[in-house]
Amino acid sequence: MKRRMVSLGIAGLALSACDESPGEVQRGPNPHLPEPHRGLLPVMTIPRPAGWGNELPAVPQGYTVQAIATDLRVPRQTLVLPNGDILIAEGAGGGAPPLRPKDFVANFIKSLGRGSLPGGNRLTLLRDADGDGVYERRGIFASGLNAPYGLALVNGGLYVANQDALVRFDYADGQTEAAGPPRVITRLPSAVNHHWTKSLAASPDGRLLYVGIGSNSNITERGMDVEIDRAMIWEIDAQTGAHRPYATGIRNPTALAIQPQTGQLWAVVNERDEIGPDLVPDYLTAVREGGFYGWPYSYWGQHVDTRAQPQDPAKVAAAIVPDFSLGAHVAALGVAFSTPAMGPNFAEGVFVGEHGSWNRSPPSGYRVIFVPFRDGKPAGEPVDFVSGFLNREGNARGRPVGVTVDPRGALILCDDLTSTVWRVAATRPQASR
Repeated sequence: MKRRMVSLGIAGLALSACDESPGEVQRGPNPHLPEPHRGLLPVMTIPRPAGWGNELPAVPQGYTVQAIATDLRVPRQTLVLPNGDILIAEGAGGGAPPLRPKDFVANFIKSLGRGSLPGGNRLTLLRDADGDGVYERRGIFASGLNAPYGLALVNGGLYVANQDALVRFDYADGQTEAAGPPRVITRLPSAVNHHWTKSLAASPDGRLLYVGIGSNSNITERGMDVEIDRAMIWEIDAQTGAHRPYATGIRNPTALAIQPQTGQLWAVVNERDEIGPDLVPDYLTAVREGGFYGWPYSYWGQHVDTRAQPQDPAKVAAAIVPDFSLGAHVAALGVAFSTPAMGPNFAEGVFVGEHGSWNRSPPSGYRVIFVPFRDGKPAGEPVDFVSGFLNREGNARGRPVGVTVDPRGALILCDDLTSTVWRVAATRPQASR
């Protein structure tokens, strides 16, 4: 209990300057948005690391969960290869210097919710040779990377989005180690790197790659010069590295996925902070080519953020309303479309990994949700698929990050607080003898 009281003590300072009480987490296509409220400090309450001990995450009835890899070095995203092997991107990047006294406080609070291990800057490979869900082989596929995050495999190329470059390894089915160093496809913005993660998805034909690049600030407090080529999704030619903005005004697109039936690009996005515990909702959205999503001038369509100066009314008027609110400050870091192999209740929709808030009390996120789809769009209330990441004292057993659906019928989940990869699969009855 003492650990939790440390963070709540600082949160109390923030609450003295902001008496707004958090409401219900708003989720869905039409969230209620309260009036913005700025205080001396945002509410800062982050659950302290508690570990899993003998506990396991909670999953729906009829499903089991098991740790398939532990003692990793900050696992963030995974990729299931054609033969069933799993690649894990391990890394941690960034390091933007604080600008204001409250930045020092915020960085300290955030540090209380992290694990102690440094990032591995590598890809680890897991193999389950007999298909029983136990990955008995583990090895390093590639090392010497720079905070790897997004992964994609298309047309014999394994693409990795480091924090400073998109690179490619040649890949042959069943390969367990990279044959050599990767080839740089294109450099990615990495100066300052307030948001360092570079998410990645490939077009269905593999000709184009999409890289999510987060902003260099919360709301342009570092100036607009450092935001060039930021807060957007790049479209990159996989062969030449030529790139262009595909969609802009997206503060931090932390995970990307292609909808299998339509080929449509979707993203989960972390929105801005410091205008209240219920603003601004992080969101899930289809990404329109050429679309503008508001940052920094507005949020959730035409809700103006007066902190961004000078304003741009034309941009505000053009801002697209996202498809689905995930709730404020949940910090979604993973998205994956499901398949019928995940079972009838989870056959059509997306799984979203929510890393969890640091600036909201009570905390939000800290779970994996499933958003059901119908006719290619979100339809219905999201449901918890993996939970139990907060214990009864409000401390964190783990923190979800990337999610990947194994075509054989399992959800692969990274937990970067305990450096664990979890596998959630339907319980299958034993064959009769």
